[in-house]
Amino acid sequence: MLKRNCSIAPHQLGQVFAILCAVSLTVAFVFTLRGAWYILGFSVLELSAVGFAFLIYARHATDREYIALVEDCLLVEFVQAGKTSRYRLDPQHVRIGPAGPHPAGKLVRLESSGIRVDVGRHLTEWKRREFALELERELSASSNVR
Repeated sequence: MLKRNCSIAPHQLGQVFAILCAVSLTVAFVFTLRGAWYILGFSVLELSAVGFAFLIYARHATDREYIALVEDCLLVEFVQAGKTSRYRLDPQHVRIGPAGPHPAGKLVRLESSGIRVDVGRHLTEWKRREFALELERELSASSNVR
């Protein structure tokens, strides 16, 4: 299981945002009562921007990659923004290598029977290399058992 390293869960983020809204709007209402009504507009604009950023963060906080070697296949599952994609690769014909250019470095490409899957989005470059070596070892060990 490869997943993001998130410091705060989506439900905790909602609680933090609610507290932030309460404090910011309270201050804005005090200024509005004193005649500075435009402060309320800026407060709403600020909270909208922060809310949008929190929403994007929360949608991707549970992203993960799941790679499992089961008896007859290498199962690769992605969950990104709540959408799941599954790939079944033949473990005896899987080739492991670096993928094309990626902003965070090279991903690990798994290729079998014309299916290409790039994994390791949530790993550092060093951990990707370590993962690729471990997967290669496990695949060769499983093919030797058969």
